[in-house]
Order: sequence, then C-alpha cells, then structure tokens
Amino acid sequence: MYITCILGNSFIITAAVLNQSLHTPMYFFLGNLSFLDICYISVTVPKMLAGLWVHCPIISLADCAAQLYFLVALIGTEGFLLASMALDRYFAICRPLVYTRLMNKYTCLQLATMSWVCGFVNASLHATLTFHLSFCQSNRISHFFCDIPPLLSISCSDISFNEVALFTSGIFIGLSPFFFTLVTYVFILHAIMSNHHKRQHHKAISTCASHLLVVILFYGSGIFTYFRPTSTYSLEKDQLVGVLYNILTPTLNPIIYSLRNKEVKLALKKLISLKKLAHGS
Repeated sequence: MYITCILGNSFIITAAVLNQSLHTPMYFFLGNLSFLDICYISVTVPKMLAGLWVHCPIISLADCAAQLYFLVALIGTEGFLLASMALDRYFAICRPLVYTRLMNKYTCLQLATMSWVCGFVNASLHATLTFHLSFCQSNRISHFFCDIPPLLSISCSDISFNEVALFTSGIFIGLSPFFFTLVTYVFILHAIMSNHHKRQHHKAISTCASHLLVVILFYGSGIFTYFRPTSTYSLEKDQLVGVLYNILTPTLNPIIYSLRNKEVKLALKKLISLKKLAHGS
C-alpha cells in the first residue's frame, strides 16, 4: 500500500506538471494534495515497517516528537487544501463567468501557502504542549505511530489544558474547513440541479464526486480520532481508524481521482505512453 501510494501520487504530480491541459487551479491543488499524501504516509509507515521487520518497534523521544509534529501539520494542511479545492469547484460551477479572474495563479498560490502555514503553526502548538508533559507512568504507546491521544493517555501530568487546546484547534483548524466545504457543496449541488444541460450536469457531478468522497474519508476518520475525551481511548478502534486515515486514505486518493476524472485518466495514459516510447527507444 505504501508503494502504491507513492507511485499513484507521483503519477498525479507528474501528469499535472507535464500536461498543459492540466495547468488549471483544480490540478494545482490536486498536485499539492498528492505531494502532501506522499509526505503524510512517509511520516509513519517506513518507521512502522522497520519495527515490524526487526520485531523491535522502538522509537526515540526525538523521533516521536518529529513524527507527531509532521503528522499533525500535514493533517491540518490537508483540511485547508480540501476546502480550497471546494472553493475552486464553487467558482467554476456557480460563477463561471468570473472564474478565471477570481481563481488566478496568485489566488491559488495564496490559498495553498495559507493551507501549509496554518497546518504547521497548529502542529507547533500541539507538539510543544504534548512534549511539555511528563511521561512517568509508562513509555509504551498503544499505537503504531506517535499521535496526540495515545501520548496523552500515558501522561501522568494534568492533561485538561491539552484536551481543551486539542478540541479548540480542532474546531478552527479541522471543523471550520469541513463546514466550509459542506456549505460550498450545498451551493454547488443547487447550481448543478438548476442546470438543465445533461452533459454539463454529468461533468460537474463527475469532477465533484471524487473530491467529496475524499473529504468524507478524511474527515470521518479525523473527527473520530481527535474529537473525543482521552478516557474513551481504545487500542483496537484507534489502530483501525489510524490505518484508515494514515494509510488507506492517502493510497486511495489518487485512485479515486483517476477513476472519476476523465482528464486525469487521459493525462496518465499519455504519461505511460511516453514512458513506453522512451523505454523502447
């Protein structure tokens, strides 16, 4: 699955860069999302595989802090990128006459930069709060990577402020982009239903369905993980959900986009054909 994720997302990035027809805001954000997914899965899976290979799943405190920092940063960034993609679809479908003026290169760059900055600033806060705690009861994390809930569950310090900070930032960094995306899609669906041209109707649904499916997968698992008290932490459930949002979602994202989007499929076919020609020559 790790190799599939790396190859699938790399193909998406390469196709978006090399194919002139994909030099649009939608594929600019999709390229950002694919790069993020490569980083996202690479933060946890190689270390997990190494631990399984040598039957010694040990991680140092410094590595654990770095893993948590980048994991939380990339999770926050993905939420804002998905919201930016929803905004792009809104302008493309609901405001087509002014779309090129509103979603220009400068606007896209600003939205992408804001997404990455917000994600990493949020991660700095949580990494600092988490690793200022004392871990005197146990050094065993009931998970296959370092995340905030399992670390809070083994701390012997007062974690009430950490839980409040996690819940508060979850509302602003997590739920705000989620609700923005949902509201945006209400307007998009209304615009689609108001359009009586079946061809345009089908194309709009096709481009939006893949993005909406990715949003549901990402936020469904994220809300379960971060929006509940540490006292309800469950080893089996959290490991299962961890696999879902940390491994399965980044792996499925390029598959979902390529299967539901004709332009991506066409670009990938061209890319494969060029590689075959280069190999044959």
